[in-house]
Amino acid sequence: MKDKETNKIKKPWPTKEAMIQVYEQNLWGDNATAFYSGEGSHLEKIVAPYIAAITTFLNSFKSPISLCDLGCGDFNVGRQLVSHTQQYVAVDIVPDLIAHNKERFIVANLAFRCLDIVADDLPAGDCAILRQVLQHLSNAEILTICKKLHQFKYVIVTEHVPEGTFTPNLNIISGQGTRMKKKSGLNLLVSPFNLKVKQERELLSIPLDARKGEIRTTLYTMF
Repeated sequence: MKDKETNKIKKPWPTKEAMIQVYEQNLWGDNATAFYSGEGSHLEKIVAPYIAAITTFLNSFKSPISLCDLGCGDFNVGRQLVSHTQQYVAVDIVPDLIAHNKERFIVANLAFRCLDIVADDLPAGDCAILRQVLQHLSNAEILTICKKLHQFKYVIVTEHVPEGTFTPNLNIISGQGTRMKKKSGLNLLVSPFNLKVKQERELLSIPLDARKGEIRTTLYTMF
């Protein structure tokens, strides 16, 4: 599609611009920090149980596996998982954020890459984690990502969802918000995504006190 004023082909996904704005304007809080990925990456009651659950999974293998962190953010969470992997590739769409992380976190088995996980090929790995990433994306973007997830043996998805029964997968415009405003949350196994997996297992569910809903982490074993 072309913009009539500029005659340039519009980019199909607005995600990069939206995420750059989030960090430039500190829309997820903490104005004292150059790059801050929000409470979901820093609150102890959310982060500590997640680290414990993912570490247990990673340590269940005889030999360390390789992991792709698709949407690594400020890497406050990922930094605590690197030592449990054979290779850790941390991906984010914001160039300045990736440059910042490269300067702060230097480990032999760690690599940072600036990629758009919708438009670009994903790095190779045994397992992919998407921690509160898909909840910010439109259904069209998620559908595109789902088609790429079968290259991994395992996929671990963490999402903020309403408690109890809810209507899944209501569409949104990509940005800092989520489907929670529509009292909806993601379920990748139902329409329109219909992700095909060998097995689904809930690793963790963290109820939120002041806000409705829960942070749910699910492990998918892929075909």
